[in-house]
Amino acid sequence: MHILNFAHPLTSRQVDQISALVGSVPEQVQDVRVQFELEQPFSQQVIRLLDDLGISAQQWQTGGWLIVLPSLNYGAAVLLAELHGRMGHFPAILRLRPIAGALVTEYDVAEIINLEAIRAEARTRR
Repeated sequence: MHILNFAHPLTSRQVDQISALVGSVPEQVQDVRVQFELEQPFSQQVIRLLDDLGISAQQWQTGGWLIVLPSLNYGAAVLLAELHGRMGHFPAILRLRPIAGALVTEYDVAEIINLEAIRAEARTRR
C-alpha cells in the first residue's frame, strides 16, 4: 500500500495505527504539498499536482493507494474525480479525528474509508 498524503505530515504513531488497521506496513508514505490558488481553476491545479508525482498509468491502476485528502473541500472533490479517472475506481481515504482532552491538538486515525465499496453499495439503493 502507498499513502499519498495531501494534508499535514503523518506522525509515526498515525502510520502505526494505519498499519494496525490494514495489517501491513505501508510501502511508501509520500507527503504532497498542496496550496490551492483560489483565483485559478482547481481542475488544472490538480492535474498538474498529480502529473508532477511521476506516477505511471499502470501504477495508478495496479497500486494499492490510501489517500489523505486536502482539507479544502473543493480541492478534495476535484482530486477524487481526477484520481477516479486515473485509477479506474475510487481510492480508499484516511479520516483523522482530534484526540479528546489533548493539551495540544493531536489527531488519531479514525478510520479508513473504502469509497469504491461505498459507491458499489449505494448502487443497490436506487
